[in-house]
Amino acid sequence: MSKLTVNDRPVQYKMDPATPLLWALRDASNLTGTKYGCGVGDCGACMVDIDGEAIRSCLVSIGEVEGRFVTTIEGLSRDRGHPVQQALVASGAIQCGFCTPGIVMAAQALLKDNNDPSDAEIDGAITNICRCGVYPRLRDAIRQAGRIARGAAKVPSAPPPGITPEDAAKAVPALTVAK
Repeated sequence: MSKLTVNDRPVQYKMDPATPLLWALRDASNLTGTKYGCGVGDCGACMVDIDGEAIRSCLVSIGEVEGRFVTTIEGLSRDRGHPVQQALVASGAIQCGFCTPGIVMAAQALLKDNNDPSDAEIDGAITNICRCGVYPRLRDAIRQAGRIARGAAKVPSAPPPGITPEDAAKAVPALTVAK
């Protein structure tokens, strides 16, 4: 039995310790925000935070993460108020959304260590594959998230699930940047 902490809650998986963390999260914990993309660590759709580091969950087993702290996209921010989430929504950097949870998890790990990254640092940290090709918008959004994290910009939290786009557009004021 593998014991770890997932989204600040103790979890015991009664699964083979060789089971990839991805499948334990999705199948046993019903945390489906962590996506299955390629299964070999190339795409980054399954990215989670393990003890502060962005890790592809398809490449680590639950036995390898025994006793560690795992944060998934669901545990990052219940109200979607994390600076990366705010910036991605405010900048319209998201297209189809399949890769978004993995990118958010990679970006938040980058910004934890460096809240003013260069384009080269962003490109080095965000190696996730996006089929829609939003990379230029993504870089801008990550820089914006860094400004939010530094207190140099403010963006209101994303609207709660279920709100219509029309109501969200009325309720969310424009992006403001502090001088």
